[in-house]
Amino acid sequence: MPRILNFYMDDSGTRAPNRDPLRYHKNTREFFALGGVLIDEEAEAAARKLFDEFCTRWSIGYPLHSVEIRHRRDRFLWLGRDRSERDKFMKDLSRTLLSLDILGLACVIDRPGYDARYREQYGHRQWHLCQTAFSIAVERAVKYARKIDRKLRVLPERTSKVDDDRLVRYYDDLRTSGPPFAKASSARYSPLTAIELRETLHEIRFKTKSSPMAQVADLYLWPIALAGYEPENRAYAALRCSGRLIESRLSPAQADAGGSKYSCFELVHQHQRGR
Repeated sequence: MPRILNFYMDDSGTRAPNRDPLRYHKNTREFFALGGVLIDEEAEAAARKLFDEFCTRWSIGYPLHSVEIRHRRDRFLWLGRDRSERDKFMKDLSRTLLSLDILGLACVIDRPGYDARYREQYGHRQWHLCQTAFSIAVERAVKYARKIDRKLRVLPERTSKVDDDRLVRYYDDLRTSGPPFAKASSARYSPLTAIELRETLHEIRFKTKSSPMAQVADLYLWPIALAGYEPENRAYAALRCSGRLIESRLSPAQADAGGSKYSCFELVHQHQRGR
């Protein structure tokens, strides 16, 4: 049996390209992100045990959904009623997430930057952002799997049949044709060949939000995505300091081609330099 690295993936934001021009606003975070966490298959039992123990401590029998927790709404409305209780919950949640033997990895695309880069050339024929994000994130996960001599299982969260079918198509295209990007512009990232991808990609299998590791992927994805705009956001800094990002296993030279990717962030960087 092959040694497997599992890549649990979630998405955040709108994947369809904008129909009308999308202007950059410095106070708005407009992005699409796809990614989550990598975990060795044999480490999952211990991770699930820690996750279940957390849920038991807090009498939670429903998914830990990042947006509900952040905004203290829906099933997490109770977090807004007692500041002391909320602080205890968040500290315990953070402690649990940082104790799992996992690594965060994602591709984050700034939507105004994407629109500015591709609208003139492609107009309404722009790709869905999930094609770029999925191809980049999965290829980088494959690079890490090859580095540690494992096969990669891709485990996206199930959404709709249309969107799930898209991901299956992107997965098959990686195996048959390799990354879909222009060779000249992507050469600096040392793209893998179709043969290398086919050697390492084991299978794609969809999970529901009831999956503990799918929930962990959701909770990791938000701070990684936000780091494109706020590199020192508290949750991301905690992940970095605890060695829970893929970059902790890569050299600085490797991180550019193998770490989380922030794509089309030129407008964001222009604003940051102009402060």
